[in-house]
This record gives sequence, structure tokens and C-alpha cells, in this order.
Amino acid sequence: MTDSPARLAHRLTRAVAGVLTVVLAGCLGAHAQTMTRFPAVGAQVDTLSIHAATDLYALAPLIQDFQELSPGTMVEIVEYVTNDLFSAAAKACAEGRSLGDVYLSSSVDQLVKLANDGCAQPIEGPDLRRAPRWANWRDEVFGFTFEPIVMVYNRDSVPADDVPRTHLELAELLRREADRYRGRVGTYDIRLSGIGYLLAFNDARQTTTTYGRLLESLGRAQVVVRCCTSEILDEVAAGRLLIGYNMLGSYAYDRVRRGQPIGIVMPADYTLVLSRGAMVPAHARQPGLAARFVDYLLSERGQSVGRSQSFFFGLDGAAPPGIEGPDVVTSGIARPIAVGPTLLAVQDAARRKRFLEDWSQSVIQTAP
Repeated sequence: MTDSPARLAHRLTRAVAGVLTVVLAGCLGAHAQTMTRFPAVGAQVDTLSIHAATDLYALAPLIQDFQELSPGTMVEIVEYVTNDLFSAAAKACAEGRSLGDVYLSSSVDQLVKLANDGCAQPIEGPDLRRAPRWANWRDEVFGFTFEPIVMVYNRDSVPADDVPRTHLELAELLRREADRYRGRVGTYDIRLSGIGYLLAFNDARQTTTTYGRLLESLGRAQVVVRCCTSEILDEVAAGRLLIGYNMLGSYAYDRVRRGQPIGIVMPADYTLVLSRGAMVPAHARQPGLAARFVDYLLSERGQSVGRSQSFFFGLDGAAPPGIEGPDVVTSGIARPIAVGPTLLAVQDAARRKRFLEDWSQSVIQTAP
């Protein structure tokens, strides 16, 4: 769906003049949360509270379009990093109290864990059946995006012959050109980032040998670790980092659209695909309104807005232009991270502890 100039102007006016953002200091975890309110288009009759580990710029077009369909709804969104959202949601569930009406998170394994612990309620809606089987668990957690996990590089500083096309090529590049790339490759700190941990865990499932070699190479290259995709992309765009590993394709593509010198590579050996998750918590105050919002995210209209303005990949897997590497769907390289009980293994406490210890020893302690 393409907005008319008048509609775009209306959205921009609301985005600049009508949205109120408040920093919530002293909240759970090490990171302060930010709450942003989107005023109702018409006379306010209800409020939808969204707690999300997703950048606001990506959600804003979807929220504002949903408000066109529900003009009396004021939407407030509280932003977290993934681990903080999970901690806050688990605590609220254990205490039997409300923490918003909808949870949105790229760490879909954390949402599945919450649902398995009785912290979610089933969602009904006419468009929810559009979700692929791998993106729906028990009608309680729905994936609403198709986001390939990519490698990025600074186009101005990385020679064409150095651009890695597979995971093994990245490992070999860091061995071959150790001096050039030492301290200039970035990825998630999986001790802090829920999405980083989920992706690393699934990397290890694909091929143990390649994963081990890549970890060793990242450690020797003194990989720079950060909490969030946006921080790594900032540094790649500025040239402080040359390569970013395991980045969300949607966020990377947004930087390309903004004219930043970032190249995006779909790894040709396999490409993990994440579907950002949505869940209605068991103690939501507005479960009906929350279900309507999740249903909207999966509707044809919501998917169209998402492809054009938010996450740039629809559930059909079609990629926007300018991304290097094979087509993720037709080539067979896609490895969707299924929303379901297999993700419970990711959150098993003992397994998580061992995995983090092994990762830390390889990536952090082996760096010279």
C-alpha cells in the first residue's frame, strides 16, 4: 500500500508534533526504558500498551496505520533491550500483575519461554492464519516478520575481494588478514543480548565445525561486542568497524535506504531467518484490543506497511533490491528459526550457562 502525499504529511505531522517520549529512569535492568505515546487520531476511547524490544522507528509506521483503523486508540510503547523485557515480563507474570497488552521481541525464544510458563493467552483474529506454520505456536506466540540474518560491511573500506560470502569465508578472512581486521569486526555480546544469544545458538546448530572455526577467528580478531544491532551498524557506517556479523537484515537495509555506505550479504551457505514475535500476556488489561493489533500485523495491509516502511521483508520472503548473495527463498539457503517448543532448549538454564561460558572463552579470552 502506497501512501498519498496528504496521508504522508499527516503521518509526519503526528510523528513530529503529537508523539510524547518519556525516559523511564530506574527501571528494571541496566538500561533505562523509554515510553512513547502516540495520541489517538480522534477522540480517545482506549489505550493500547505495547512493551517491545524493537526500534521505535520500525514500529511507528505500523502503529500509526493501526490507529487509522482504530482512531480512538492511544498507543503507548515502552522500549527495552531484549533481556530486560524478558525479565520484566517474567516478574510481572509471577506476581500476577499487568505489564502492558502486547509484547514484541526479536528474541522469540524468550516469548516462547514466557508462553510455556503460562504467561500468555491465545489470540484470535481473521488474519492470524496467514502466519506460516513455523511462525505460530499454540496461537499464543506469532511471528510477524521475515528477517534474514546477514553480514554487513563498509563499502568504502572493504575491498571487493575481501567481502565474505559464507560463514567459513568470514573465518578465513579474519585469519588471512588478521592485522587489517583486528578490532574492526563487530557482533552481539550474547551475554547481554537475547537476540545475539538466540542467533549464536542457532549458528552452532547448523555446523559445529564451521561455528568453532568462526568463533576462534572472531576471538583472534579481537571482535568488538555490543548489545544492539543499531550500535554495530552505527560503527560500520562510520568506518570504525569494517564488518558486522549476524545483523538483522531489516535494520541493515534501513541504513542503506538512508544512504549509508553499508553493503549487505546474504550468506550463501545458510541464512538464518528470524520472525519477530508478538504475544498477548496473560494479565493484559486490553486483550481484545491487543489481539486486534497482532491480527493487524499479519493482515495484508499490515504486511504491506511493514514491507514498505518498517521491516522491508514480508512473510513471503521477498527481499528488497540491492542485497548481495542468493535469493533467500528460491535458493534453499533459508533456515527459519521456528517459533515453537524447540526454542525452549535455547532457554534451558544449564545449557545456556555452558553455551555462554564456551562462547566467552572462545571470543573474549582468546583475543590477543
